[in-house]
Amino acid sequence: MTQLILVRRDLSTSTAADILSFSFRKDAYLPYTKLSAAFIADIADTDEYAEAKLYVNGSLIHHGCIETLDLRKSGKVQKVYLTSSGFTSQLCRNQIEPGLKMGVSLNSLMDSFCTLPYVEHENNADTSNYIYVKQNTAMWDAVASLSYKLAGTYPYIRGTNTVMITPFLLPVEHRFTESKCLFSGITADRRKLGSNYHMADINGEYGHYDLEDADTLSYKLVRHTYAELDLRFLYSPQQALEYRDKMDCRAMKSRYIVYSDYNGEDLWDRLYIDGQPVGRIGFVEINGSSKGIITRTGVYSDKFPKE
Repeated sequence: MTQLILVRRDLSTSTAADILSFSFRKDAYLPYTKLSAAFIADIADTDEYAEAKLYVNGSLIHHGCIETLDLRKSGKVQKVYLTSSGFTSQLCRNQIEPGLKMGVSLNSLMDSFCTLPYVEHENNADTSNYIYVKQNTAMWDAVASLSYKLAGTYPYIRGTNTVMITPFLLPVEHRFTESKCLFSGITADRRKLGSNYHMADINGEYGHYDLEDADTLSYKLVRHTYAELDLRFLYSPQQALEYRDKMDCRAMKSRYIVYSDYNGEDLWDRLYIDGQPVGRIGFVEINGSSKGIITRTGVYSDKFPKE
């Protein structure tokens, strides 16, 4: 069962009477959940509605701000078209004051700069590292930089709006039989890969910090990039090149299944196919209509750790 609830600015709610279709996306490398939906509802104007909640089979999978709302009336029937991003999307739209910030923990980074509605985070008070914030740096970029320094990971969203930087400790095991799924697949995406990374030193000279990705070159892809000294890794410049390489390799390979209905998968749960472990879930995509619900879920293989 699918339920879409609209929340007004005064926090009163209204439930969509008839959901015509919806599309939901959650990805380990997307800092928020994404929802688009078409439904029938008697809404007088667009001004009063601020939030959207989507429940599938009793689970709240999306809670976000309404970005677009389009009311289309034909005769006595009004169709509503909505798009919404999870509240963690505002981490991408709020900037941090530039400068070097020592002794920063995830807790202080998330709690000290600005308050975002409904956004929560993993409890991590480790202050052993620093961040360097360039001009126009979004909060999410600072979280990603700190996540890599503290745990060697890329941050992800658990639940609807909880920021995590370490593997979820109590993952649910989701087990599927391939023959009972609609289909399965393996993908490769090499569009962002780099082969050679070059970074200037403190004097702006090149030749001191370089990294070659042999895997990219083995695909006959030659892509050189040059960058100024990355002050985020001032104490370990070579790590800056390794970070750039890993960022470009995100989601470079995936294995997935597609099946009818939705079984409650979330990021960093464990996926098994025919009894064999595949890995930590890296993406969940759900599409629904009057014909039913179809879910695509799977794991990523890249250079960020998955355990």
